[in-house]
Amino acid sequence: MRSSTLPRWYAGMLWLIAFAPALCAAEAGLPRLPALNIDIRETSVSGISSGGFMAVQFEVAHAGIVKGAGVVAAGPYWCAQGSSITATTACSCTLDPSHTLCAVSQDSTRVPDLVAATRRFAAEGRIDDPAALARHRVIRFAGGQDRTVPAPVVAQLARYYSALGVPAENLAARELPAAGHAMPTPDYGGACELSQEPYINRCGVDAADAILSWIYGPLKPARKKPRGTLTKFDQRAYLPSGAARWRSGLDSSAWVYVPADCAKGAACRLHVALHGCRQGQSYVPLKPLPGGGVYFGTTFVEHAGYNRWADANRIVVLYPQAVSVPFLNPNGCWDWWGYSGANYAERDGVQIATLRAMVDRLTAGAAPR
Repeated sequence: MRSSTLPRWYAGMLWLIAFAPALCAAEAGLPRLPALNIDIRETSVSGISSGGFMAVQFEVAHAGIVKGAGVVAAGPYWCAQGSSITATTACSCTLDPSHTLCAVSQDSTRVPDLVAATRRFAAEGRIDDPAALARHRVIRFAGGQDRTVPAPVVAQLARYYSALGVPAENLAARELPAAGHAMPTPDYGGACELSQEPYINRCGVDAADAILSWIYGPLKPARKKPRGTLTKFDQRAYLPSGAARWRSGLDSSAWVYVPADCAKGAACRLHVALHGCRQGQSYVPLKPLPGGGVYFGTTFVEHAGYNRWADANRIVVLYPQAVSVPFLNPNGCWDWWGYSGANYAERDGVQIATLRAMVDRLTAGAAPR
């Protein structure tokens, strides 16, 4: 079989296997995260697609420390219920984008079951008490042209939060009839209706601004030229002891944006921004990227839109990175169906535990209250 006829995910998997040793060697010597003056209760999270599902998982698992969430093209907590088939047919249409087999409907995520599971997990001590969700501020985005995670899935997210006590005034929605499956920006990326790499579209909508301002309140105007520092750091340092790195779905490195004032000790806030499938720094697209390059690198990190708002508003932005796992997770998605372990949606899940360790480190320099 010619390489040009190989499935996209299979060709990417072969590339990863061939070059993984070289990539790991190249990451050696990276710094760790700084300890900054951040109150951990000023932590928020957002994400698109698999990153949106992970954002909800992290928010629910650590409801006690999270202030709010922004969810782009994703659905409720525990939506997949540990099943890749459920994930790709009832919570999304990724198994069959043509919708021939897709079972997404107005009730396909079975919200009452998900609410019951959330309460059960909390009672068993596997996640935080969901009562803490009542103070969260959440905004969701749905694209009218999104056939990957159709709008009905995103709508069911609101029903999930409401059932767990989040007041209506804390929930916001942005319905974008012309938008495909992508992170909406004012003027960067592909045409708004597209659902293709790099999944960042110019829709005349600044989703990053909407997310941060909904969670934290009115923001100062964004800076055209941010003055802070974008740093690549050693993400492996935050994996739980004994975790199987090959199966974790976590890249060896990740990124953090630190405004200059935060680096100097000012009281700041923390936002965790999670890319989607085929958006991580190590993802290898088969279609050439604008400006060249072999893999995505900082495409999401620099163009999702967070940094210029964060810079003017003393918000540190953490950009964790997922990576492809051959046969288990070929598209470099965050785990919202169980490829990293059965406890993937709980505090002890390898990805959630790693995210929490990074949050703990960044907030370790908080001034005494």
